[in-house]
Amino acid sequence: MNSLPNQNQPNQMQSEQIPPQLNHGGHELFDSHEIIAGMINMLDQFMIFRSFMKDQTLVDILDRQYTFIESQYNLIVEAFRTGQKPSGSTGVYKMTQTHDVVYGITPSQPKKPNQSLQDVKETGLSAHMLGLLKSEASLMGMAATEITNPVVRRVIADSIPNFIEMAYEVFLYQNKHGYYQVPQLAAKDAQAMTQAYAPATQPVQMPTPKSSQMLQ
Repeated sequence: MNSLPNQNQPNQMQSEQIPPQLNHGGHELFDSHEIIAGMINMLDQFMIFRSFMKDQTLVDILDRQYTFIESQYNLIVEAFRTGQKPSGSTGVYKMTQTHDVVYGITPSQPKKPNQSLQDVKETGLSAHMLGLLKSEASLMGMAATEITNPVVRRVIADSIPNFIEMAYEVFLYQNKHGYYQVPQLAAKDAQAMTQAYAPATQPVQMPTPKSSQMLQ
């Protein structure tokens, strides 16, 4: 006769009781898989994009970003597999684009889906790169707030600024070539928007927690 498990028996463990390679929550495992698979997808698509590129400036950006993303991929995979500090550092991605932004709208032809592969140009290729980088940075940001393994969490959290920097580099490239135009509000509207908030300077009177009130 099989005995039923004791319903009062706690089925919980502290993280220090679990081997590092298994120190992952279920939710974290799914998020980490999505992050890593997203990086593979990005690398594969960058390789495809390169075959269509003609602008050497964009090729250089793609090559530098591909190499850097691959290094980040290896670090995250190592930390994820072992649960321990990886053999390298996430480092800092350094763009070569200047930070000058061109403001204003220049009339251009309306955009539409490509009718053939002959229509694939730097405009769309750089937009795809930007979209992939933004998506991965957003996914990492959401996942890093809930990852239980401290090493994996730190590696992913430290990777986010690099993906933001790479996305910004692509944005700057697009902006300088007129692919990503930046309109501005009228000066009076922009002034009203920037002055819409004031600093908090007065002491705050925080309410008493209900639990404290009940104890009185």
